[in-house]
Amino acid sequence: MSDFSTTLSKVNDNYFPMIERQLIGNGVKMDEYAKSCVLNAISAINNALDSKGISWNDSDLDKSNITQILLQVASLKLNAAASPREVYFQTRNVSVKKKVDGKDVTIWKKSIEMGIEGDGNDAILARYGRDVKKVGQFWLVREGDDFTYPEYTGFDVVPPTWRPKGKGDVVRVVYPIMKKDGTIEFHIAEKDDVIRNLLAHMNNNMMNETFGICADRYKATADQRKQIAAKKSEILNKAKAAGMAALDDSELQQYISTAWSEPQSRESMLIRKMRNNVVKKIPKDFGNALVELSYTEATDESYNEVQREIAEHANTEPIDISPPPGQANEENDLQQEPEQHDEQREMNFGDEGSPDGNGPGF
Repeated sequence: MSDFSTTLSKVNDNYFPMIERQLIGNGVKMDEYAKSCVLNAISAINNALDSKGISWNDSDLDKSNITQILLQVASLKLNAAASPREVYFQTRNVSVKKKVDGKDVTIWKKSIEMGIEGDGNDAILARYGRDVKKVGQFWLVREGDDFTYPEYTGFDVVPPTWRPKGKGDVVRVVYPIMKKDGTIEFHIAEKDDVIRNLLAHMNNNMMNETFGICADRYKATADQRKQIAAKKSEILNKAKAAGMAALDDSELQQYISTAWSEPQSRESMLIRKMRNNVVKKIPKDFGNALVELSYTEATDESYNEVQREIAEHANTEPIDISPPPGQANEENDLQQEPEQHDEQREMNFGDEGSPDGNGPGF
């Protein structure tokens, strides 16, 4: 057996029991399809690491969130091997605080990040959509097409009409949704509304930007932070005023990923965002708190932003937890199990016969 197969087998053996145990503990049965989704996710994560020259045992890899990602994949049943794919994985640089000689030191590590593709959101809608019987094939309406909007009078709906001509850029996406009572709804997303997604993307890309005000945002003074925030607001306001024309603004392009700005990938990105904007706003009933939380964590940009802020500023001030005089210390009486992420950080997926424990590389 190759080193590659051996390492992946050990990764599977380490993560699978934890995922299944947590799902069962939260009242979710891990069926065969969910298991295959986890297997495909581990393989896709491995490919993402391999493309960056990172191994599972690399000291620069932060494994603290991998179990959570696989839990989301299993509970939402997102298949990384589907075509078109439903979920993707990429690496991101994250800051981690570490104690060195009694001092807090910020080090940078590689972390795995999950994203749901348009077809993944469609699969979630078809599986968990409230009173949804069928998700119809979405319409890609272009500039040169003949299109009329639906009309609503009370409960009566005059359906939209669309005559494709195949000319021009895609300007809107329409989803026909059949409900269980037989009624059909039409949900529409406009290209111009994608500016909100672009602003969120730019804001995320400027997370560590200091604009030359200081060398490191983590060491910025209160006044410098205000200056950085003001500069960010100025840039985002300019992009908002420009609308989708911001993609061609040379000053703004430095804060926009090439997938957004390059002509060959721009339309695909805009279509994906329009599809996501439609599907996310349709009510869903997950029937389980864990599945609902997994969906929120995977799709809510505001939630993820808050979690990043908490992670960045956590443990920055010491807290005195010593008991008051005369009060017994219950630390020895209340032994708690170690946190899950601490257990994951110690995982070693190397070859058992390797004396140094580093295992094979890829």
